[in-house]
Amino acid sequence: MDAFFAAVEELDEPKLKTRPLAIGGRNSRGVVATANYLARRFGVRSAMPMATAKRLCADLVVVPPRMDRYRDISKRVMAVFHTFSQQLEPLSLDEAFLDMTEHCNTFNSPEELGHRIKERVFDATGGLTVSVGIANTKAVAKIASDVNKPDGLTVVYPNAVADFLAPLPVSKLWGVGPKAQDRLTAAGFMTIGDVARASDQELGPLGSNGASYRRLAQGVDYRNVGSRGRSKSIGWERTLDKDLPISEALMEHVQAAVVGVCDRIRRRKLKAGGVRIKLKTSDFKNMTRQQHLPDATDEPQKVLAAATALLNDIEPGETYRLVGVSMFALIHEAEGVQMPLFDRDT
Repeated sequence: MDAFFAAVEELDEPKLKTRPLAIGGRNSRGVVATANYLARRFGVRSAMPMATAKRLCADLVVVPPRMDRYRDISKRVMAVFHTFSQQLEPLSLDEAFLDMTEHCNTFNSPEELGHRIKERVFDATGGLTVSVGIANTKAVAKIASDVNKPDGLTVVYPNAVADFLAPLPVSKLWGVGPKAQDRLTAAGFMTIGDVARASDQELGPLGSNGASYRRLAQGVDYRNVGSRGRSKSIGWERTLDKDLPISEALMEHVQAAVVGVCDRIRRRKLKAGGVRIKLKTSDFKNMTRQQHLPDATDEPQKVLAAATALLNDIEPGETYRLVGVSMFALIHEAEGVQMPLFDRDT
């Protein structure tokens, strides 16, 4: 989907279509969840502090997220996808892979398939657009879906994969985030073609990831489309009104996070065998600490004790703008078996 949260808000309030729009917390401590394309022209981007976004775009309209509404629209979109293929792998509320191998003869061309998907999503949602990428591997299809946003359709035939990928910047490789991009460019790789042509020696500075990057850059991806399973962990986090050091005031927020996440796993009839805390420093550096529990639990007191011990191990001196608690090694309450973990890199 194209700028999904923002697009839903524009759908429900059409006058927002002509205004730069960001979804996120309205106070100066908030963070941009997504922005419409008008706001992006000013440099507003996801994960940007809202205060920065407002400096970049003085006329920015900020709307708090409405997750229930987004989930409702997402269900409609996924229902459309299911009419095209039962082999579906959702990546998020607004993105999924479809394996169309068994349905190739249903359509005259990949382009016809793409247009049909776009039309059906538009009708089912009352006017939302979707960008479609079609290729013979997941990695190339993912890149193809991003290159012509919004409302794009890109088909990459097998004999055109190398020419399609080669000129693109390395940041377009699926799975390459800012840190990996920095490593790639520091090693002299500016385009996907640079990585595809690299020798083992040239990939040396990238360590064990080098060969994987080269395979993806060559369009080679052996991962199948399939269900991602249920969550590996369930979390709760909050951006603070002001930066805080490790203190009683910070612990109050940790306690609130513990209560929130325990309520979530209890409602899903789960227990957790591990606790993880997340802190974001004033200069936006993330810090995590985790601990396995003696026994799986959903009791806030036990989780809080573990979270407190993790905080006490952190060296003082920093102040923090965000705090979060998540629980992992999830176990079904009734069955007493751990939920399967998937290593698929998505």
